Amino acid sequence: MKRRINSKMVNELNLIVLPSCDDFGNLVYKRLREIRKEDVFLIKPGCFRFATGEGKVVFNESIRGSDVYIFVDVTNYNVTYRLRDKDIPMSPDEHFQDLKRVISVAISEAQRVSVIMPYLYEGRQHKKNNRESLDCALMLQELFNLGVANIITFDAHDPRIQNAIPLGGFVNLIPSYQFLKTIINNIKSIKFEKEKLIIISPDEGAVDRAILLANSIQVDMGMFYKRRDYSKIKDGRNPILEHKFLGGNVEGKDCILIDDMISTGESIIDTAHKLKIMGANKVIICCTFGLFTEGINDIEDAYCKQVFDYMITTNLNYREQSILDRKWYLEADMSEYAAMIIDSLNKEMPLDSLHKLESK
Repeated sequence: MKRRINSKMVNELNLIVLPSCDDFGNLVYKRLREIRKEDVFLIKPGCFRFATGEGKVVFNESIRGSDVYIFVDVTNYNVTYRLRDKDIPMSPDEHFQDLKRVISVAISEAQRVSVIMPYLYEGRQHKKNNRESLDCALMLQELFNLGVANIITFDAHDPRIQNAIPLGGFVNLIPSYQFLKTIINNIKSIKFEKEKLIIISPDEGAVDRAILLANSIQVDMGMFYKRRDYSKIKDGRNPILEHKFLGGNVEGKDCILIDDMISTGESIIDTAHKLKIMGANKVIICCTFGLFTEGINDIEDAYCKQVFDYMITTNLNYREQSILDRKWYLEADMSEYAAMIIDSLNKEMPLDSLHKLESK
């Protein structure tokens, strides 16, 4: 169904929020209602399990002719299902299967289907070496072949993975401005001056993120090089032997350490420790996804030892309340930005000016 909004005819807008992304999806819906006033509808499909653990999805509302955006958080381990008298946490694989079930229902009625997948499923397996699988590329191709028009993600581990679907829509968004807003609103002592602040990349993979942020505020940047032991594999990766710093003097400066995710926290904490040894003043860790796969005891211990001063992650993925309550933790809210992206795509508007619009 088409409706006229600000003299422009657009398709009716439906948000389909899976249980894994309930909190963030509700926030985006609220923001969209503030922007659009009307013509935005929230749908929560029924996700059920048979006694065997097999799943199915049921829609209780029609979405015929509408522009549909499906929200999923594949990292949410807090969503469980009952199997043989046990509560089983859903894995990323199971979240992805539920997403495909929702798409299979939506695609038959909707005018256009897009997927909001903040953490890109299998994004860490983005390149193929020897006899490895290339899971992220297969995932993107599978969604594209199902009929998905756009895949919207945030801070992809390697955005070049979009080459797997050269004819598909792939939107990769970086939360640099939201990090800056969070710092400005919560850490008043930070001065955005070249002599007092430096942006740090913890490895070569995060250099582009650091350059983007450094150019935005016109300060210097540096990076660490991870020297790895390529003769061994531990937990699916080559262990890090040493961090070497490439850059200018950090003594007496505040450092913003930026990366795409915190998994165990081991690497980023080691990098922060090196910066403190080099004489850095405040060390602020900014990572898009706070996964905290091995809990936060080691991170809490590092904070108590003054290894870092603040840690900022976004609300794009599930985090336990015990993390949100830590005095060193700050959250960058991405709901307004996501709402503006959806509103622009629905109206067929370019995304180039969104940062400028959001900062007003």
